[in-house]
Amino acid sequence: MALVPYEEGGGWGARQLHSPAATYRFASRTIRLRQDWRRLGVAAVVWDAAVVLCAYLEMGSTDLRDRSVIELGAGTGLLGIVATLLGARVTITDRAAALEFLESNVQANLPSELRPRAVVKELTWGKDLGNFPPGAFDFILGADIVYLEETFAELLQTLEHLCSEQTVILLSCRIRYERDHKFLKMLRGRFSVYEVHYDSSKDVHIYKAQRGSCKDDF
Repeated sequence: MALVPYEEGGGWGARQLHSPAATYRFASRTIRLRQDWRRLGVAAVVWDAAVVLCAYLEMGSTDLRDRSVIELGAGTGLLGIVATLLGARVTITDRAAALEFLESNVQANLPSELRPRAVVKELTWGKDLGNFPPGAFDFILGADIVYLEETFAELLQTLEHLCSEQTVILLSCRIRYERDHKFLKMLRGRFSVYEVHYDSSKDVHIYKAQRGSCKDDF
């Protein structure tokens, strides 16, 4: 996730975001994550989109066992941690300023035998692509990474670099603003995209994208 301020109202949701920790239960394990809103902003709190995508993966419709996975904008690391617990080999990425925080959450929540299957690595969209082999991943995961219009072109460039013909992209997000629809239209121009899940309680959509003929599902 980009390290920027985020517009958020008061009430319970704001208190949850500003809490120093968050606890979840996935893959038969309790996951306790540090949060640090004051220091890192949106990169250091758990958003609903990550929780919904974790639950979707845990349902088993997507088999991650021994698959190569990369997470973009990992933030607290919840999604990458869960993917590792579900059997994947995961590269968990974010910008440099978030890596120490991210690494601490990953190390604290993976059993020692699984830690070699999760690698935390710097990735600034559109800039560090030479450090990642093109088309090397079976799955690309992203939770609530679509909200800054100035990053859309770099995010799409990154997705195209990382994708092979077989790669599956799973993006979870809320559709808050007109710019979110703009990104989906841009994504649809490069990939075949369709919605695979909607959580009405959290108003979170999960989209699946792959190379190939494009579908007009928006």
